[in-house]
Amino acid sequence: MVCNRCIKVVLQELTARNYAIKNVSLGKIVFNQELTAEDKNTIAVMLKKEGFELLQDKETQIVNDIKSLIIESIHYDKEKPLYQNFSDFIAKHIKMDYTYLSKLFSEIKGKTIEQFIIEQKIEKVKELLKYNELTLSQISYELNYSSPQHLSRQFKQITGMTPSAFKKIGKRKKLDTI
Repeated sequence: MVCNRCIKVVLQELTARNYAIKNVSLGKIVFNQELTAEDKNTIAVMLKKEGFELLQDKETQIVNDIKSLIIESIHYDKEKPLYQNFSDFIAKHIKMDYTYLSKLFSEIKGKTIEQFIIEQKIEKVKELLKYNELTLSQISYELNYSSPQHLSRQFKQITGMTPSAFKKIGKRKKLDTI
């Protein structure tokens, strides 16, 4: 689950099936009781039907936790530190060595954590450009870019168009497809 809409869908589906849920957050569900193998299978089928998957492998769960932290920080956290160091942030929250986490992420996702962060930032830039409420300078400041020029170069490198061209014709990806 990588967005608030995802959480809502999963929560509705689990509640409709009378599962006692303690907490649902990005990428994680905590139940009030231990699940049986049959419950896990039922939930896996339900999640697959909704376009999600049940992650039970520890390494895949760690990668999913990293993705959720990054998405939450970039797209939803309004009180993040201005010049947040993602490697320290991730290592602190996952409580593991960043070098190990970085290698694991690359092996499982086929891209680096840094590439994933850049992709998420560019999706956030697209969102903010579509709202048309902030200037490119304000967006670059909000997303911790060193300058609007750096943001523009990275935006063009990822999307193939300038931010102003995107503003006129561009479309955003769904967060769970990145």
